[in-house]
Amino acid sequence: MFSHKDISACVALAALAACAANALTTSRPGEKFGRTATAQEVAAWDISIAPSGEGLPSGSGNAKQGEAVYVAKCQACHGAKGAGRPADPLAGGIGSLRSANPVRTVGSYWPYATTLFDYTRRAMPITNPQSLTNDETYAVTAYLLYLNGIVAESDEMNAASLPHVKMPNRDGFVDWSRK
Repeated sequence: MFSHKDISACVALAALAACAANALTTSRPGEKFGRTATAQEVAAWDISIAPSGEGLPSGSGNAKQGEAVYVAKCQACHGAKGAGRPADPLAGGIGSLRSANPVRTVGSYWPYATTLFDYTRRAMPITNPQSLTNDETYAVTAYLLYLNGIVAESDEMNAASLPHVKMPNRDGFVDWSRK
């Protein structure tokens, strides 16, 4: 005779099989839900910028202008002059990556200045991402590069100049691309 456990297991397996068969013959939940995004809607979110600078928008800014943007919109998290606290530091640490106490900052770790622009534009400030204008983003990028001794305070960052900024750790990564 079958035990109560055996009967329960058979009932559970039968129910599972019925559910699986039903799932194969009916449409999925959410199917035909919503609509296809328009090209304009996709373009608004497709804001990626390549290391080469492809995709950089118009606009410009220098470190002097960027300091005001930084103080107003970045300093609360990243500290005075990018020193950190409560968030990670953004300045300093150049040459420290192979030391016992590596410090990962914009200047010591990031390989491309265009990546700094891209990340700042898309994700900062943390309380209101994508709220900076292109000019503000170029300016705060210039300011962070200036704090790390990479550009001069008066150097203008824009779509033409930013891709040519040579970051200290540009050659510090292994190229795994397959050509």
